[in-house]
Amino acid sequence: MPKTIPFKELRRIKDSLPEGSIHKIADKLNMTDQSVRNYFGGSNYEYGTNMGVHIEPGPDGGYVVLDDTKILDMALEILGEKEEA
Repeated sequence: MPKTIPFKELRRIKDSLPEGSIHKIADKLNMTDQSVRNYFGGSNYEYGTNMGVHIEPGPDGGYVVLDDTKILDMALEILGEKEEA
């Protein structure tokens, strides 16, 4: 089920992850580190893929519609912030 969150919040989550978390998530989901970075707003599609993230313009970076929340859920679990929304 798609989820919409502010882009600023998605970046806050990514920036709060401990070192090595991107690689840990990528390993568990059998994808490249860059694909996980692209999920959090990166745009290097030479070494990663689009991960079902759609950015809608707006204040403070706009909003992000996530087609799949697996990566977000894993990041929140790592941060101990897992919440049902």
